[in-house]
Amino acid sequence: MPRISAATVADHRASQHAALLEAAMEILVAEGPAGLTPAAVGARVGLARSSVYRYFSSTADILAQLTEDSMPRWTARLEAAAGGGGDLEARVRAYAAVTLSFVTSRDYALLRALVAVELPPACRGRIDEMHAAMIEPLRGILAEAGHEHPGLVAHLGWSILGEGQRQIAAGADPGLVVPVTTDVLCRAVLTAPLRPGGAVLTSP
Repeated sequence: MPRISAATVADHRASQHAALLEAAMEILVAEGPAGLTPAAVGARVGLARSSVYRYFSSTADILAQLTEDSMPRWTARLEAAAGGGGDLEARVRAYAAVTLSFVTSRDYALLRALVAVELPPACRGRIDEMHAAMIEPLRGILAEAGHEHPGLVAHLGWSILGEGQRQIAAGADPGLVVPVTTDVLCRAVLTAPLRPGGAVLTSP
């Protein structure tokens, strides 16, 4: 039995869990979802497979827990960008910058794995909820501006950003893709119909 180095059993488990998540992300980045198994994660930190199953029940569970660890951090960054200073366009551009930077982070490997791996319905539903939370800051900007359909327009805008991410992931020059994608996003979402009395979104 491994020696408990933390002050309490709970602290030890939390520390061990964090180490396992870090190991899982390293494997995912280096080898993709095919290399991500409870046994591989345990081997990376020197923990027996039977002990790893105290933390993860399957590869799908590892991915779900990595998602719970990663996506809220990105959501917080998106909220901060969308809620920052400046006019509406500046806030949309800040939101776009954070979204497009995701593809150059190691967390993007997690997104690709989630597409490739079959997940339980409950897990997929939770991921859908977190995905919606990442779009919400953009919807909030558009609702504040008086858009007639802020939710729909925000989802369409997210699709534009997603294509920008895919272009960068495929090897396109970020120096070209980021400004072009951001310009297209701003033209798309800042010229959509407004409710009567909505803010003026673009300059003449």
